[in-house]
Amino acid sequence: MGRQPRWFLWCLLLVPVVLLLTLSLQQYLSSAPDIKEELLRALDQNKKKGKPRAGPCPQRSCPQDQFSFLLQSGAANVVSPKICFQDKLVLGQVLNNAGVGINVVIVNGRTGDMLRTDFFNMYSGDVKPLVALLQGVEAGSVVLMASYDDPSTKLSNDARQLISALGSVSVKSLAFRDCWVFVGGKGASTNRTMEKHSKNNKATNKYVQWPEMVELQGCIPKYLG
Repeated sequence: MGRQPRWFLWCLLLVPVVLLLTLSLQQYLSSAPDIKEELLRALDQNKKKGKPRAGPCPQRSCPQDQFSFLLQSGAANVVSPKICFQDKLVLGQVLNNAGVGINVVIVNGRTGDMLRTDFFNMYSGDVKPLVALLQGVEAGSVVLMASYDDPSTKLSNDARQLISALGSVSVKSLAFRDCWVFVGGKGASTNRTMEKHSKNNKATNKYVQWPEMVELQGCIPKYLG
């Protein structure tokens, strides 16, 4: 047998390499759908593991005969207060209906319908509109309040008494730049009122001239009177 040409020897060497590459490619193509499905499953698992984005009113669930609420006072004179009712933001900076002083939301205690949202500047404003509002609160109404910056400088004894009649205790000692949130109602019993109060104290303040903001959330019974 004579000597074979060089190109023939190269062909003999390349044949097994081509066969190996062909088999590998076929195996990859056959498994490609499985790889894609595995990636999709991994992505799905990551989504499930990830925490859902909390909305503006992450509130607890309440029984059908109660309303859910969340109150946040303002933080210093920088961050506006927030009031949520039945998992819905009803007062806050994004709604452009919150302001310095005492922020008020009034709700129908039977149906949960919103009756009024407003704020009253208790540093350089007039307390008379707040007194008029409080005098007009009807029996069965739920009243929610949150402070921002200063809730007390212009707060008169008449206004304090009217808020006290809604169930507040802290309003009697509410002072300059205190942080305060309150939920009560006209004709409310003690189990229908909640509040939180943080005193302005230079020795303990979080924001130098202001105490730490306060937050309160829970359930309040519907008015059945």
